[in-house]
Amino acid sequence: MMLASALQLLDGAEGVEVMQVSSVYETDPVGYADQPAFLNMTAALSTALEPLELLRLLLKLELELGRVREFRNGPRVIDLDLLLVDDVSLSLPELELPHPRMLDRAFVMVPLSEVLEKGHPLLEQAKAMAGAALRDGKEGIVLWNTINWRSASAPFGS
Repeated sequence: MMLASALQLLDGAEGVEVMQVSSVYETDPVGYADQPAFLNMTAALSTALEPLELLRLLLKLELELGRVREFRNGPRVIDLDLLLVDDVSLSLPELELPHPRMLDRAFVMVPLSEVLEKGHPLLEQAKAMAGAALRDGKEGIVLWNTINWRSASAPFGS
């Protein structure tokens, strides 16, 4: 699975360690709708990299995994976004932190609610959005699978 490959590459990158991962959610596409559903998840990382360095690593890993950018919101094999870096607020042409549209996207906030640390300022908002999206089904989000990160058997459980 592409998500497992991305996690393994991230965890193997110098200065990066995958600390925790969310469940995987199947979600309806946003923007360009004439494509299959997506699988979305989030991961909490520990890293020595600066935000721009981490973004560039994510873009490099996307290419390694076969990502081709034909048009905005189009079909893709992988999409690695940088959502948050501690309490960093950044606005550069290449990177904006926190991610500017994440608070409006249940497909981001639902898995994010699983990996935010206790006491994080966004945790309650993420949990509320997750509860509503999963309960009401309005956002096109369905729990697809759970991940047993670093389990003895495999990175992904059934």
